[in-house]
Amino acid sequence: MKFQRVAQDKQSKARAGTITTDHGTIETPIFMPVGTVGSVKGVHQRELKNDINPDIILGNTYHLYLRPQTPILEKAGGLHKFMNWDRNILTDSGGYQVYSLSANRKIKEEGVKFKSHIDGSYHTFTPENVMEVQRSIGADIIMAFDECTPYPCDYNYAKRSMHMTHRWLERCLTHLKKTPFKYDYEQTFFPIVQGSTYKDLRQQSAEYIANAGAQGNAIGGLSVGEPAEEMYAMTEVVCDILPEDKPRYLMGVGTPINILENIALGVDMFDCVMPTRNARNGMLFTAHGSINIKNLKWAEDFSPIDEMGITFVDTEYTKAYLRHLFTVNELLGKQIATIHNLGFYLWLTREARKHIIAGDFREWKDKMVKQMDNRL
Repeated sequence: MKFQRVAQDKQSKARAGTITTDHGTIETPIFMPVGTVGSVKGVHQRELKNDINPDIILGNTYHLYLRPQTPILEKAGGLHKFMNWDRNILTDSGGYQVYSLSANRKIKEEGVKFKSHIDGSYHTFTPENVMEVQRSIGADIIMAFDECTPYPCDYNYAKRSMHMTHRWLERCLTHLKKTPFKYDYEQTFFPIVQGSTYKDLRQQSAEYIANAGAQGNAIGGLSVGEPAEEMYAMTEVVCDILPEDKPRYLMGVGTPINILENIALGVDMFDCVMPTRNARNGMLFTAHGSINIKNLKWAEDFSPIDEMGITFVDTEYTKAYLRHLFTVNELLGKQIATIHNLGFYLWLTREARKHIIAGDFREWKDKMVKQMDNRL
């Protein structure tokens, strides 16, 4: 993997760059649609490629390990071939699922024993076998196994957890050296900064991760319920320490406003289920604010879903028709809303990139944050 910075904003820490892997070039800042089980929910790969057009999507190690299981992925030749996707894929490590399955797991130094949410069977994730699972999945970018702490989190717990995440990182690195690539392309490994919302822990973790010398770095354990101001404060602390010549990935973030504010702090990569999950519940994101399409006010609104026309659904369907689809619980409504939201998120990060290169990102970002903070 190669990372090249193309432009740096003079009034913020925002930067534009390119990440090049064996599956193509990723222009940053970038939003990565979440394809949890080898599918971006409700979207054909053709629509994903031609209409939403992301350079990279995300797969989920925990879910793919349970279904379809790694032997099937290996027989298919890896996730790219299994799902017919020839662009980049990033896989998380399962650390977030460990956090979200708090009632069904036990964390020890060795790893995490957890109960499958599907059939109640018991499994163990260790830094070593998670690296093997990610080799089998075959994503272009793979993540270290970490513990994502909850919010709020006791200082001593956050500290212990952070040190364990660092020890797990060393085990990941040691095991990767012994585990060759499974397919005919390279994989790049990103470690993860933890430390909850404690500045000293975040600084300590960022320094440890920076010293690991990986080709890219991630920031985890944010967007788990903390106020946005705390998220921004921690991101700023970490981005000031992580190397400038390597991509920075803020995991699981967030709203369109969160994304723009974190781009301004120096983040390059984002993922979040929000555009797809909110779409399925009838919330649309636009450049002028969010729309709850289920509201009665849209029942006789025959204007296009979004006159900006970022994707084909925006001008092919009206707000009244989309509201009708949600009212009668028609699956097409969820599909239309999902394509719209993902298209908007990709438009937003690409527009941010254009403004960083043009030199007026800060002014544009401040205007967009105000606009998008409306309920339409």
